[in-house]
Amino acid sequence: MFRAVTSASAALGPQAAGWVRTMASHQLLVAPPEVLLKPLSVPNRLLLGPGPSNVAPRVLAAGGLQMIGHMHKEMYQIMDEIKQGIQYLFQTRNRLTLAISGSGHAALEAALMSVLEPGDSFLVGVNGLWGQRAAEIGERVGARTHPMIKDPGGYYTLKEVEEGLAKHKPVLLFLTQGESTSGILQPLEGYGELCHRYQCLFLVDTVASLGGIPIHMDQQGIDILYSGAQKVLNAPPGTALISFSDKARNKIYSRKTKPFSFYLDIKLLGNFWGCDDEPRMYHHTTPVLGLYSLRESLALVAEEGLENCWRRHRETTAYLQGRLQELGLQLFVKDPALRLPTVTTVAVPAGYDWRDIVNYLIDHFSIEITGGLGPSIGKVLRIGLLGHNATRENVDRVTEALKEALQRCPRNKL
Repeated sequence: MFRAVTSASAALGPQAAGWVRTMASHQLLVAPPEVLLKPLSVPNRLLLGPGPSNVAPRVLAAGGLQMIGHMHKEMYQIMDEIKQGIQYLFQTRNRLTLAISGSGHAALEAALMSVLEPGDSFLVGVNGLWGQRAAEIGERVGARTHPMIKDPGGYYTLKEVEEGLAKHKPVLLFLTQGESTSGILQPLEGYGELCHRYQCLFLVDTVASLGGIPIHMDQQGIDILYSGAQKVLNAPPGTALISFSDKARNKIYSRKTKPFSFYLDIKLLGNFWGCDDEPRMYHHTTPVLGLYSLRESLALVAEEGLENCWRRHRETTAYLQGRLQELGLQLFVKDPALRLPTVTTVAVPAGYDWRDIVNYLIDHFSIEITGGLGPSIGKVLRIGLLGHNATRENVDRVTEALKEALQRCPRNKL
């Protein structure tokens, strides 16, 4: 064996000889995992939680197409088509519009890290987990963060927002249009105009609402808007949509300090996505197959039409809420006008452990619903009707499953 290694070393040269000696002198300590020598197995489930949602067949097929380079001209064309699709969904003409390589949370971080500088005043509506996250990121950036805290199910009036703007003089206000942890819908009309009166930028989270309820970014005076691909768009998690008004763009481009994140620096990303007049420069390797899927999910909404998509979600969710009330369940958001058309929340019925109900639906019907999250945990059950999952047939399936779960799950008799 030693002679064979020596002969191989002499024949291959010094660099290769070192490689051969390493091969000969080290044994593998870790065997191939047995689980990876078996076929991948994934259950077939109806995902009726707040997301991710079942991937639409056409979107799934797009993700199975052959890879191309992330800087090929054909890929740039796909990226340009995605930008146009985002502009349509957001109803904006903003040039600085693009997709982020990451979930909706990455878009939130990109917005805050690119706009906020240390010492900036930041006003945050905290009525659920996503406001909590925004406030946490603002603090990490070094902004003077001012949370407006409400219990789950609360929303912000124009008067309350104006009081916060007058008191804290923020450069940025954050509100969540669709707070998926509680099912509350935040009104937006007049809030952008109010922010601009106080020289404040307006940032809105639409991860759980985009495509299910009207949004008009330009007409509503929203300066920064973002969403995710895995909700109503029925695409795989991993890409997010974001757009910036000229006011927000000017704030980013006139920063005195560099953003803490290179990966989420919107100025650099905007160049890579062709949002300025400069040649596109490499920034990072984008999820090419994920962008194929995102492009097709945007195409599906464009083909259905935004207004038709909004109407379908509103009507199907109204049907769901009626069926839930027939079962004796109490809707968590009392005012029908403030109920999110994509994620419906019901109060956990008295005597039940919410985990028993969620597990029963998974185990017996292969249907996913979820409990609360963050400040709403233990208080609600959440049922999502997202994208092509928003059908009366799915409503009937989940409510029949819930009816059985309420009959079979144990109850605390105390």
